[in-house]
Amino acid sequence: MTEFEKQFQLVEELLHFNDFNKVVKRVIDFTLDTESISFYEKTTAFLNWLDANETNESEKKEKLTHLLKELHAFLSNKVAIEAQNVITVDNLTKSYNSFQLGAINLTIKTGEIIGLVGENGNGKTTLLRSICGELHPTSGKINYNFDYDDTFDLRTKLVYIPQRTETWRGSMYQNLEFTASCYGYVPEENNLVVDLIITRLGLRKFRNHGWNNLSSGYKMRFELARMLLRKPKILLIDEPLANLDILAQQTILDDFRNIANSPFRPIAIILSSQQLYEVEKTSNQVVFLKNGAQKNLNFTSENEEKHFVIEFESTQSLSDLKVAFDSLQLVSLEQNGGTLIAVFPDHITINDFMKTIINQNVTVSYMRNISNSTRRFFVN
Repeated sequence: MTEFEKQFQLVEELLHFNDFNKVVKRVIDFTLDTESISFYEKTTAFLNWLDANETNESEKKEKLTHLLKELHAFLSNKVAIEAQNVITVDNLTKSYNSFQLGAINLTIKTGEIIGLVGENGNGKTTLLRSICGELHPTSGKINYNFDYDDTFDLRTKLVYIPQRTETWRGSMYQNLEFTASCYGYVPEENNLVVDLIITRLGLRKFRNHGWNNLSSGYKMRFELARMLLRKPKILLIDEPLANLDILAQQTILDDFRNIANSPFRPIAIILSSQQLYEVEKTSNQVVFLKNGAQKNLNFTSENEEKHFVIEFESTQSLSDLKVAFDSLQLVSLEQNGGTLIAVFPDHITINDFMKTIINQNVTVSYMRNISNSTRRFFVN
Protein backbone atom coordinates (compact mmCIF):
# COMPACT_ATOMS: atom_id res chain seq x y z
CA MET A 1 0.00 0.00 0.00
CA THR A 2 1.38 3.42 -0.96
CA GLU A 3 1.79 6.24 1.56
CA PHE A 4 -1.08 8.10 -0.10
CA GLU A 5 -3.38 5.06 0.20
CA LYS A 6 -2.50 4.75 3.90
CA GLN A 7 -3.28 8.41 4.49
CA PHE A 8 -6.49 8.20 2.48
CA GLN A 9 -7.64 5.14 4.40
CA LEU A 10 -7.13 7.00 7.68
CA VAL A 11 -9.22 9.92 6.42
CA GLU A 12 -12.01 7.52 5.47
CA GLU A 13 -11.95 6.17 9.04
CA LEU A 14 -12.13 9.70 10.44
CA LEU A 15 -15.14 10.39 8.23
CA HIS A 16 -16.78 7.15 9.36
CA PHE A 17 -16.60 8.43 12.94
CA ASN A 18 -17.80 11.92 11.93
CA ASP A 19 -14.53 13.67 12.85
CA PHE A 20 -15.38 16.39 10.36
CA ASN A 21 -12.81 18.95 11.51
CA LYS A 22 -9.87 16.63 10.78
CA VAL A 23 -11.45 15.35 7.57
CA VAL A 24 -11.85 18.88 6.20
CA LYS A 25 -8.19 19.63 6.96
CA ARG A 26 -7.06 16.50 5.14
CA VAL A 27 -9.36 17.22 2.20
CA ILE A 28 -7.62 20.59 1.89
CA ASP A 29 -4.22 18.86 2.04
CA PHE A 30 -5.25 16.47 -0.73
CA THR A 31 -6.66 19.37 -2.75
CA LEU A 32 -3.39 21.27 -2.54
CA ASP A 33 -1.60 18.05 -3.53
CA THR A 34 -3.49 18.04 -6.84
CA GLU A 35 -2.05 21.45 -7.84
CA SER A 36 -5.20 21.73 -9.97
CA ILE A 37 -7.28 24.89 -10.17
CA SER A 38 -10.34 22.74 -10.89
CA PHE A 39 -9.98 20.98 -7.53
CA TYR A 40 -9.14 24.27 -5.80
CA GLU A 41 -12.51 25.55 -7.02
CA LYS A 42 -14.41 22.42 -5.95
CA THR A 43 -13.01 22.40 -2.41
CA THR A 44 -13.40 26.17 -2.02
CA ALA A 45 -17.05 25.86 -3.09
CA PHE A 46 -17.53 23.18 -0.42
CA LEU A 47 -15.91 25.39 2.23
CA ASN A 48 -18.19 28.29 1.27
CA TRP A 49 -21.19 25.96 1.57
CA LEU A 50 -19.90 24.73 4.92
CA ASP A 51 -19.80 28.29 6.32
CA ALA A 52 -23.59 28.39 6.20
CA ASN A 53 -24.32 24.69 6.82
CA GLU A 54 -21.95 23.61 9.59
CA THR A 55 -24.67 21.78 11.54
CA ASN A 56 -26.03 19.84 8.55
CA GLU A 57 -24.03 16.70 9.27
CA SER A 58 -25.75 14.32 6.86
CA GLU A 59 -25.25 16.54 3.80
CA LYS A 60 -21.75 17.50 5.00
CA LYS A 61 -20.80 13.84 5.12
CA GLU A 62 -22.30 13.22 1.70
CA LYS A 63 -20.41 16.13 0.13
CA LEU A 64 -17.12 15.13 1.79
CA THR A 65 -17.54 11.52 0.63
CA HIS A 66 -18.05 12.67 -2.95
CA LEU A 67 -15.13 15.11 -2.83
CA LEU A 68 -12.82 12.49 -1.35
CA LYS A 69 -13.80 10.02 -4.05
CA GLU A 70 -12.83 12.53 -6.76
CA LEU A 71 -9.57 13.41 -5.03
CA HIS A 72 -8.68 9.73 -4.67
CA ALA A 73 -9.29 9.05 -8.35
CA PHE A 74 -7.06 11.96 -9.33
CA LEU A 75 -4.22 11.47 -6.86
CA SER A 76 -4.03 7.69 -7.33
CA ASN A 77 -2.56 8.41 -10.77
CA LYS A 78 -0.10 11.02 -9.55
CA VAL A 79 3.52 10.05 -8.95
CA ALA A 80 4.62 10.46 -5.34
CA ILE A 81 7.91 12.19 -4.55
CA GLU A 82 10.45 10.06 -2.74
CA ALA A 83 12.13 11.39 0.39
CA GLN A 84 15.46 13.03 -0.27
CA ASN A 85 18.25 14.58 1.78
CA VAL A 86 17.69 18.30 1.50
CA ILE A 87 20.33 19.51 3.94
CA THR A 88 23.45 17.93 5.42
CA VAL A 89 25.15 19.65 8.34
CA ASP A 90 28.80 18.55 8.76
CA ASN A 91 30.69 19.46 11.95
CA LEU A 92 29.10 22.91 12.15
CA THR A 93 30.34 25.23 14.90
CA LYS A 94 29.42 28.82 15.71
CA SER A 95 31.61 30.55 18.27
CA TYR A 96 30.98 33.63 20.39
CA ASN A 97 33.08 35.09 23.19
CA SER A 98 31.38 33.04 25.91
CA PHE A 99 29.55 30.31 23.96
CA GLN A 100 30.14 27.76 21.22
CA LEU A 101 27.55 25.79 19.32
CA GLY A 102 28.66 22.42 18.02
CA ALA A 103 30.06 20.50 16.48
CA ILE A 104 26.64 19.70 14.96
CA ASN A 105 25.99 16.88 12.49
CA LEU A 106 22.54 16.45 10.95
CA THR A 107 20.93 14.90 7.91
CA ILE A 108 17.59 16.49 7.09
CA LYS A 109 15.14 14.70 4.78
CA THR A 110 11.90 15.79 3.16
CA GLY A 111 8.84 14.44 4.92
CA GLU A 112 10.57 14.41 8.30
CA ILE A 113 10.20 16.50 11.44
CA ILE A 114 13.28 17.13 13.55
CA GLY A 115 12.64 18.25 17.12
CA LEU A 116 15.28 20.52 18.63
CA VAL A 117 15.10 20.60 22.42
CA GLY A 118 17.15 21.99 25.29
CA GLU A 119 17.04 24.67 27.93
CA ASN A 120 17.13 28.34 26.93
CA GLY A 121 20.56 29.63 25.99
CA ASN A 122 21.91 26.31 24.74
CA GLY A 123 22.03 27.07 21.02
CA LYS A 124 18.67 26.11 19.48
CA THR A 125 18.02 29.49 17.84
CA THR A 126 21.68 29.81 16.80
CA LEU A 127 21.44 26.46 15.01
CA LEU A 128 18.20 27.39 13.23
CA ARG A 129 19.61 30.74 12.11
CA SER A 130 22.79 29.06 10.91
CA ILE A 131 20.90 26.49 8.84
CA CYS A 132 18.76 29.18 7.20
CA GLY A 133 21.79 31.31 6.34
CA GLU A 134 21.25 34.22 8.72
CA LEU A 135 24.45 33.29 10.59
CA HIS A 136 27.69 32.10 9.03
CA PRO A 137 29.35 29.10 10.70
CA THR A 138 32.71 29.53 12.38
CA SER A 139 33.69 26.15 10.97
CA GLY A 140 32.08 23.17 9.32
CA LYS A 141 29.77 23.11 6.34
CA ILE A 142 26.08 23.17 5.43
CA ASN A 143 25.24 21.44 2.16
CA TYR A 144 21.95 22.37 0.50
CA ASN A 145 21.03 19.42 -1.70
CA PHE A 146 18.57 21.14 -4.01
CA ASP A 147 18.79 23.60 -6.87
CA TYR A 148 18.64 27.33 -6.20
CA ASP A 149 19.62 30.33 -8.33
CA ASP A 150 20.97 32.76 -5.74
CA THR A 151 20.80 33.69 -2.05
CA PHE A 152 17.28 35.08 -2.45
CA ASP A 153 16.08 31.87 -4.07
CA LEU A 154 17.77 29.83 -1.33
CA ARG A 155 16.04 31.85 1.40
CA THR A 156 12.72 31.35 -0.41
CA LYS A 157 13.11 27.58 -0.22
CA LEU A 158 14.60 27.65 3.27
CA VAL A 159 12.07 29.42 5.47
CA TYR A 160 12.76 30.52 9.05
CA ILE A 161 9.91 31.56 11.37
CA PRO A 162 11.29 33.24 14.51
CA GLN A 163 9.53 33.12 17.86
CA ARG A 164 8.80 36.86 17.68
CA THR A 165 7.52 37.84 14.26
CA GLU A 166 7.57 41.29 12.73
CA THR A 167 4.52 43.57 12.79
CA TRP A 168 2.56 43.78 9.56
CA ARG A 169 -0.14 46.18 8.39
CA GLY A 170 -3.48 45.73 6.68
CA SER A 171 -5.63 42.63 6.96
CA MET A 172 -4.24 39.15 7.21
CA TYR A 173 -5.96 38.17 3.97
CA GLN A 174 -4.49 41.11 2.03
CA ASN A 175 -1.02 40.18 3.23
CA LEU A 176 -1.44 36.59 2.10
CA GLU A 177 -2.81 37.68 -1.28
CA PHE A 178 0.29 39.81 -1.75
CA THR A 179 2.59 36.94 -0.73
CA ALA A 180 0.92 34.56 -3.19
CA SER A 181 1.29 37.09 -6.03
CA CYS A 182 5.02 37.37 -5.29
CA TYR A 183 5.73 33.65 -5.41
CA GLY A 184 4.46 32.42 -8.72
CA TYR A 185 0.71 31.91 -8.30
CA VAL A 186 -1.26 32.96 -11.37
CA PRO A 187 -4.15 35.40 -10.78
CA GLU A 188 -6.89 32.78 -11.17
CA GLU A 189 -5.44 30.60 -8.41
CA ASN A 190 -4.22 33.29 -6.00
CA ASN A 191 -7.39 33.70 -3.92
CA LEU A 192 -8.26 30.02 -4.15
CA VAL A 193 -4.95 28.90 -2.65
CA VAL A 194 -5.05 31.61 0.02
CA ASP A 195 -8.58 30.54 1.02
CA LEU A 196 -7.50 26.89 1.24
CA ILE A 197 -4.41 27.58 3.33
CA ILE A 198 -6.07 29.94 5.83
CA THR A 199 -8.88 27.42 6.32
CA ARG A 200 -6.35 24.60 6.71
CA LEU A 201 -4.62 26.52 9.50
CA GLY A 202 -7.78 27.57 11.34
CA LEU A 203 -7.60 31.22 10.23
CA ARG A 204 -10.72 31.45 8.09
CA LYS A 205 -12.81 33.48 10.53
CA PHE A 206 -9.88 35.84 11.15
CA ARG A 207 -9.23 36.59 7.50
CA ASN A 208 -10.03 40.31 7.84
CA HIS A 209 -8.23 40.78 11.16
CA GLY A 210 -5.12 42.92 11.54
CA TRP A 211 -2.00 42.42 13.63
CA ASN A 212 -3.47 43.91 16.82
CA ASN A 213 -6.55 41.69 16.67
CA LEU A 214 -4.71 38.35 16.65
CA SER A 215 -3.31 36.40 19.58
CA SER A 216 0.36 35.37 19.48
CA GLY A 217 -0.68 31.82 18.59
CA TYR A 218 -2.67 32.99 15.56
CA LYS A 219 0.13 35.34 14.52
CA MET A 220 2.36 32.28 14.36
CA ARG A 221 -0.26 30.48 12.25
CA PHE A 222 -0.38 33.49 9.92
CA GLU A 223 3.41 33.31 9.51
CA LEU A 224 3.12 29.61 8.76
CA ALA A 225 0.44 30.30 6.13
CA ARG A 226 2.57 33.00 4.56
CA MET A 227 5.63 30.76 4.44
CA LEU A 228 3.72 27.77 3.01
CA LEU A 229 2.68 29.98 0.10
CA ARG A 230 6.38 30.17 -0.78
CA LYS A 231 6.46 26.39 -1.41
CA PRO A 232 9.53 25.83 0.76
CA LYS A 233 11.83 22.81 0.85
CA ILE A 234 12.28 23.18 4.60
CA LEU A 235 10.60 25.04 7.44
CA LEU A 236 12.64 26.13 10.47
CA ILE A 237 10.33 27.17 13.29
CA ASP A 238 11.54 28.63 16.59
CA GLU A 239 9.36 27.77 19.63
CA PRO A 240 6.00 27.42 17.79
CA LEU A 241 4.36 25.92 20.92
CA ALA A 242 5.47 28.64 23.35
CA ASN A 243 2.20 30.57 23.51
CA LEU A 244 -0.28 27.74 22.97
CA ASP A 245 -2.37 25.75 25.43
CA ILE A 246 -1.97 21.97 25.45
CA LEU A 247 -4.88 21.34 23.04
CA ALA A 248 -3.60 23.95 20.60
CA GLN A 249 -0.11 22.43 20.85
CA GLN A 250 -1.41 19.00 19.88
CA THR A 251 -3.40 20.51 16.99
CA ILE A 252 -0.49 22.43 15.51
CA LEU A 253 1.83 19.43 15.84
CA ASP A 254 -0.72 17.29 13.97
CA ASP A 255 -0.79 20.02 11.33
CA PHE A 256 3.01 19.98 11.06
CA ARG A 257 3.05 16.20 10.68
CA ASN A 258 0.46 16.20 7.90
CA ILE A 259 2.07 19.15 6.09
CA ALA A 260 5.53 17.56 6.20
CA ASN A 261 4.34 14.10 5.17
CA SER A 262 2.53 14.94 1.94
CA PRO A 263 3.32 12.19 -0.60
CA PHE A 264 3.34 14.77 -3.41
CA ARG A 265 4.65 17.98 -1.74
CA PRO A 266 6.81 16.73 1.14
CA ILE A 267 8.84 19.25 3.11
CA ALA A 268 11.23 18.99 6.03
CA ILE A 269 10.45 20.73 9.32
CA ILE A 270 12.84 21.56 12.15
CA LEU A 271 11.17 22.97 15.23
CA SER A 272 12.62 24.00 18.55
CA SER A 273 10.59 23.64 21.72
CA GLN A 274 10.59 23.22 25.47
CA GLN A 275 7.65 20.80 25.22
CA LEU A 276 9.67 17.59 25.28
CA TYR A 277 7.03 14.88 25.26
CA GLU A 278 4.81 16.55 22.68
CA VAL A 279 7.74 17.10 20.32
CA GLU A 280 9.06 13.55 20.79
CA LYS A 281 5.69 12.05 19.82
CA THR A 282 5.68 14.05 16.59
CA SER A 283 9.31 14.06 15.47
CA ASN A 284 11.26 11.55 13.39
CA GLN A 285 14.48 12.74 15.02
CA VAL A 286 15.04 14.56 18.30
CA VAL A 287 18.23 16.53 18.96
CA PHE A 288 19.09 17.73 22.46
CA LEU A 289 21.45 20.68 22.93
CA LYS A 290 23.31 21.20 26.21
CA ASN A 291 25.81 24.06 26.37
CA GLY A 292 25.90 23.97 22.58
CA ALA A 293 26.77 20.26 22.39
CA GLN A 294 24.56 17.82 20.47
CA LYS A 295 22.99 14.63 21.76
CA ASN A 296 20.46 12.72 19.69
CA LEU A 297 17.50 10.95 21.28
CA ASN A 298 18.97 7.44 21.03
CA PHE A 299 22.49 8.62 21.82
CA THR A 300 24.63 6.55 24.19
CA SER A 301 28.33 7.37 24.48
CA GLU A 302 30.96 4.64 24.55
CA ASN A 303 31.51 5.14 28.29
CA GLU A 304 27.83 5.47 29.17
CA GLU A 305 25.97 2.42 30.41
CA LYS A 306 22.40 2.09 29.14
CA HIS A 307 19.70 2.16 31.82
CA PHE A 308 15.98 1.82 32.32
CA VAL A 309 14.79 5.19 33.70
CA ILE A 310 11.38 5.97 35.21
CA GLU A 311 10.03 9.38 36.14
CA PHE A 312 7.23 9.13 38.70
CA GLU A 313 5.45 10.82 41.60
CA SER A 314 4.80 9.29 45.01
CA THR A 315 4.02 10.54 48.51
CA GLN A 316 6.23 7.88 50.11
CA SER A 317 9.69 8.69 51.46
CA LEU A 318 12.91 8.06 49.55
CA SER A 319 13.96 5.53 52.20
CA ASP A 320 10.78 3.48 51.81
CA LEU A 321 10.98 3.62 48.03
CA LYS A 322 14.60 2.43 48.01
CA VAL A 323 13.61 -0.57 50.09
CA ALA A 324 10.62 -1.29 47.82
CA PHE A 325 12.77 -1.19 44.68
CA ASP A 326 15.66 -3.20 46.10
CA SER A 327 14.61 -6.32 44.18
CA LEU A 328 14.92 -4.36 40.91
CA GLN A 329 18.61 -3.62 41.55
CA LEU A 330 17.95 0.10 41.91
CA VAL A 331 20.93 2.13 40.63
CA SER A 332 19.80 5.54 41.90
CA LEU A 333 16.72 7.40 43.11
CA GLU A 334 16.66 11.17 43.13
CA GLN A 335 14.19 14.00 43.44
CA ASN A 336 13.98 16.31 40.43
CA GLY A 337 11.63 19.21 40.99
CA GLY A 338 8.27 17.72 41.91
CA THR A 339 9.04 14.27 40.52
CA LEU A 340 11.28 11.30 41.31
CA ILE A 341 13.76 9.76 38.89
CA ALA A 342 14.53 6.07 39.39
CA VAL A 343 17.38 4.44 37.44
CA PHE A 344 17.56 0.66 37.02
CA PRO A 345 19.71 -1.74 34.95
CA ASP A 346 18.74 -1.95 31.28
CA HIS A 347 17.19 -5.44 31.59
CA ILE A 348 14.44 -4.11 33.91
CA THR A 349 11.15 -3.43 32.09
CA ILE A 350 8.08 -1.30 32.66
CA ASN A 351 6.20 -4.49 33.57
CA ASP A 352 8.78 -5.27 36.26
CA PHE A 353 8.37 -1.78 37.69
CA MET A 354 4.57 -1.98 37.71
CA LYS A 355 4.54 -5.43 39.35
CA THR A 356 6.84 -4.13 42.08
CA ILE A 357 4.78 -1.06 42.91
CA ILE A 358 1.69 -3.29 43.17
CA ASN A 359 3.36 -6.00 45.22
CA GLN A 360 5.10 -3.50 47.52
CA ASN A 361 1.96 -1.35 47.81
CA VAL A 362 3.77 1.76 46.53
CA THR A 363 1.43 4.69 45.88
CA VAL A 364 2.18 6.23 42.47
CA SER A 365 0.12 9.10 41.03
CA TYR A 366 2.12 9.52 37.82
CA MET A 367 4.76 7.55 35.92
CA ARG A 368 6.56 7.72 32.57
CA ASN A 369 9.30 5.66 31.01
CA ILE A 370 11.98 8.19 29.98
CA SER A 371 14.67 5.68 29.02
CA ASN A 372 14.39 6.81 25.39
CA SER A 373 13.34 10.40 26.03
CA THR A 374 15.43 13.56 25.96
CA ARG A 375 13.96 14.15 29.41
CA ARG A 376 16.77 11.95 30.76
CA PHE A 377 19.34 14.48 29.52
CA PHE A 378 17.74 17.14 31.70
CA VAL A 379 18.09 15.09 34.88
CA ASN A 380 21.58 13.62 34.47
